[in-house]
Amino acid sequence: MAGPRALLRQFPLLLPQNRRGTAYEGFVTAQGRDFHIRILLPEDLQLKNARIECSWTLKKILHRYQHILKQRLHSCPDLVSFMVELKTVLEIALKNTQDLHVARPPEYYSCLVRDLQVLGWNKVAYVDTGLTTVKLKAEDSCGRQHLITLKLNAKYPTEPPDCLVDFPVQFAISWMPQNSLLDIYQQFLAALESLKGFWDALDEIDGKTWVLEPENPSRSATARRIAVGNNVSVNVEVDPHHPNMLPECYFLGADHAVAPLREKLNNNMHLWDPEISLLQNLKDLLEIDFPSRAVLEKSDFAKDCGICYAYRLHGATPDHVCDEPRCGQPFHQACLYEWLQGLPTSRQSFNVIFGECPYCNK
Repeated sequence: MAGPRALLRQFPLLLPQNRRGTAYEGFVTAQGRDFHIRILLPEDLQLKNARIECSWTLKKILHRYQHILKQRLHSCPDLVSFMVELKTVLEIALKNTQDLHVARPPEYYSCLVRDLQVLGWNKVAYVDTGLTTVKLKAEDSCGRQHLITLKLNAKYPTEPPDCLVDFPVQFAISWMPQNSLLDIYQQFLAALESLKGFWDALDEIDGKTWVLEPENPSRSATARRIAVGNNVSVNVEVDPHHPNMLPECYFLGADHAVAPLREKLNNNMHLWDPEISLLQNLKDLLEIDFPSRAVLEKSDFAKDCGICYAYRLHGATPDHVCDEPRCGQPFHQACLYEWLQGLPTSRQSFNVIFGECPYCNK
C-alpha cells in the first residue's frame, strides 16, 4: 500500500491534516487549473467509507461522474491510486465540458450517425440530444449485461472518444482515424471475454454464499466479505487477471474463531487447484462449507453493532468482535473506538486502543 511520501510525490498540493492520516486537504491539478479538495478517511483508513468535500466548481464538473468515483473508492487499494483515478476522471470531465461549447462540423454528425447505423441501433442503449454521449450495450457469453459509455469530442473520428466501463481493470482502446464505433465495440466484447473467468468466480460466490460486503457489488468490485459463521467472515480479494489463483484472504472475527481458519489456509495452500472453481478451492483449503443461501437467511450473520444497535453505519458493517468466546459481540470500529476513548481504564499505543468490551468487560 502506498504511503504518505508517495502521495506527496505525486500530489504535492494535497497535505495531511493530522498524524493519523485520516484527513487530507489541498488541491488537485488538471489542465493547468487547481481545484480545492478535502478527503476524510475513517479510523480504519478504508477508502470505501471515505468522505470527499470539494469546491462548488469541482462538484459541478464531476457531477456526471459521481458513480464512477464511488466505484473507484471501493476498488482502489490506497489513496494514491484513487487520486490518480480522480485526476484522470477530472481531465476527462474538463475535456468534455470544454467540448460542449465547441461547434461541431456537419461531418461530425454524418460520420457518427453512419457509424451507429453500421454498428446497429439494437446495440445502442442511449444517445443524448447533443449527440456527444453514446451508451452501447453488450451481452457476454454467459448472458451478463454490460454498458460502455462513449464521450465524443468535436474532432471525432480523428480523435477517439473517452470510454467509461464498469471493469476491475483499465480499458484502453486501440484507435486510428479510420476506425469507427464498431471497432470500439469489438474491443469491448473482447475485453468482456477476457474478464469472463473473473466474473464467473465472483458470480458463483454471490450466488452460493452470503456476501456481507459489498451489498450490491458492481462489476468492477474485486473483493467479497463472505460469511463463515456467527460473527466470523473472510474477506477475499480476487485478482482480475488471475481469477483462478489463490486470492488474498483476510479473516474477521474473534481470535479463537479465526485462528484455526488461518492455520488451515496456511497448511493447505499447496492444495490449491486452478482447474476447479475459486469457491470450491476455498472450501477445500479451509475444510468448511460456507453457509448456504438456500438454508439460512442473511440476518443469521448480519448482527447489529453492540453499541449503536445498527447494522450499517455510514456504509460500514460491524467488523470487530470481542475475543471472549462466551461473548463474541460484534461492533463497528468507529463505535468501538469512540467507546474505548471514553473509558478511563483504556490505554492507547500509537493508533491502537485497548480496553474492556462494552458487553462482558473482558
